[in-house]
Amino acid sequence: MGIITLIIVGLIAGYLAGLIWKGGGFGLAGNLIVGVAGSFLGRFLFNLLGFGIRGFPAQVVAAIAGAIVLLWIINKIR
Repeated sequence: MGIITLIIVGLIAGYLAGLIWKGGGFGLAGNLIVGVAGSFLGRFLFNLLGFGIRGFPAQVVAAIAGAIVLLWIINKIR
């Protein structure tokens, strides 16, 4: 997956994670940034667990999972 695709998927994931996360997360701009970082984290975690990420839907699922994990970590620190 190219870096541009990873960023686009991250933006989508950040928006969706903000809808899923109780309280909306950090607003639209904050959620988009968390989504991009979560996209990288989700890809890393899924590869670490041995799950193959093939196709756009799998990329979005991994990115949303990463964004939600990242939102959880940030909220625990706050």
